Amino acid sequence: MRVSPVMCSLLAAAGVAVFSFAAQAQSPTAKASLKDATGKDVGNVQLLQTPHGVLLKMSLKGVAPGEHAFHIHAVGKCEAPFTSAGGHFNPASKKHGMEAAEGSHAGDMPNLYIPANGELRIDVANHMVSLVKGQPNSLFDADGSSIIIHAGPDDYKTDPTGNAGDRIVCGVITE
Repeated sequence: MRVSPVMCSLLAAAGVAVFSFAAQAQSPTAKASLKDATGKDVGNVQLLQTPHGVLLKMSLKGVAPGEHAFHIHAVGKCEAPFTSAGGHFNPASKKHGMEAAEGSHAGDMPNLYIPANGELRIDVANHMVSLVKGQPNSLFDADGSSIIIHAGPDDYKTDPTGNAGDRIVCGVITE
C-alpha cells in the first residue's frame, strides 16, 4: 500500500510507527530512431534493461518486405551508407554468428521477417548487452552504439558480417 507524505505525518503524530522504503531505482532505458539512407523515418526501437539483458521493442513501417539481418553495431553514428556505425558490437572479440562454435558477437540478433505491407512490431531480448554505463558490455561506451538493418538475411555463421548485404536502416542508441 502506498502512503502519502501527509498520511505519514498524521500516523507519526498519532504514535504509529511509519517505515519508509526507497523506491527501487528505475531500470535504464534507451531509444533509437530508425531512418533509411535517404533520411526517411522508418521506425523506432525502445530498449529496456532487464535483470537478464536488454529488451528491444522495435516498430517498423516502410521497410522492404522479406528477411533482413538485424544487429547492434559498435559505433553510435549513422551517416549513409551507414558504414560509420562500424562493425557489430563485439566487446568480447567473439566470432560472428549464432552458429559459431566460438560464440557470437554481442550485437548479433535474429533475422527480421518483414511482411508484404512493410510493417513489423517485435520484441527481442539480448542477454549479451547492457544499458548500464561502465559495464564491459554496455551500449553506452565511449563511442556509443547503433541499430542496423541490412538488405539481406544473416546466415548466422559467416565471419564477420553474416553475408547480410548493404546497410539499409540505421538508428543511434540514445538515452
